[in-house]
Amino acid sequence: MIWLTWRQFRVAAATAAAALVVLAAALALTGPGLASGYSAGITACARDGGCPRFFDRFFDDHQLPFLAVTLVVLILPALLGLFWGAPLVTRELEAGTHLLVWNQSITRTRWLAVKLTFTGLAAVAAAGLCSLVATWWSAPLDRSAAPGFGLMDPLVFGARGIVPMAYAAFAFVLGVTVGMLVRRTVPAMAVTLVLFAAVQIVMPLAVRPHLLPPVGASFALGPENVDSFGKAGDQEFPHLTLESAIPGDTGAWVLSSRLTDPSGRVAGGEGLPATVRVSTTSGPCGPSQQSREPGKGFESCIAEINRLGYRQEAVYQPFERFWPFQWIETGIYALLTAGLAGLCFRWIRRRLS
Repeated sequence: MIWLTWRQFRVAAATAAAALVVLAAALALTGPGLASGYSAGITACARDGGCPRFFDRFFDDHQLPFLAVTLVVLILPALLGLFWGAPLVTRELEAGTHLLVWNQSITRTRWLAVKLTFTGLAAVAAAGLCSLVATWWSAPLDRSAAPGFGLMDPLVFGARGIVPMAYAAFAFVLGVTVGMLVRRTVPAMAVTLVLFAAVQIVMPLAVRPHLLPPVGASFALGPENVDSFGKAGDQEFPHLTLESAIPGDTGAWVLSSRLTDPSGRVAGGEGLPATVRVSTTSGPCGPSQQSREPGKGFESCIAEINRLGYRQEAVYQPFERFWPFQWIETGIYALLTAGLAGLCFRWIRRRLS
């Protein structure tokens, strides 16, 4: 039975292996240069105190390949579910070859168990290797990522660590389950894609933020959490926009962030630039001082705004929860995968003929 499964699976396995080799080779060739450039930049900026500017420049220079590698890891589980999971049983049901196997002293349970185990482990291994090389290659960029692209942020979180393997296992078994229920390959592939995409959207939006109770705190304003600051048109007071970042916790996942005035009310409204009522005609927040660039009065102006009582109110998940979240989410997907596998065995014994 294992030999037969391998014969049926070898073309797909060879194709995936070739694609992984090409990806690994490309990352292996460019990774050392990326790491050395990061190390050299850190050494240089440590002498002149310009590391924040170096981080911004370094990430901007490599943002496109960073996003490309991240998307490859995110898309791979869906592809495994579509092209390995959905056709695994469905194509045999369409061709009728499953009846021939069942008449050769091979039970339905054993037939399905071998297929799920053999091909499923290959899918998990492929996703794990892809995640491993991507995590190694992108380590310098992960350390210098702009807010919104940190390890805890939804786009990147699903492409690092161990969760891609859980996604692959779930997508694969989901494809097998849908294939057994639909019994047509192309419709099964379409349904698998829709269901997997829906789960992947719901998880970071509705489930992951609450895996552990989020932290709420108030922070003074500074270069870490102020995105832009300047005069808006002919208005007397400057406008300030917050960054999705937490002072002292680089890489935290910010769930909500707002600027509050001295009375505790939201200044400007959610998602809008906040009007900071400091006279702009003179003093530390005069027109010539309204710039985020150090050395042009930004620090003295922000210090004045802090003195007046303006604060950032934020709800966030600290960066230190990256690995706990990885393990918890992997466990959730493992339970979903086990449930779908159980449904497959029940269906093949009682409903499938």
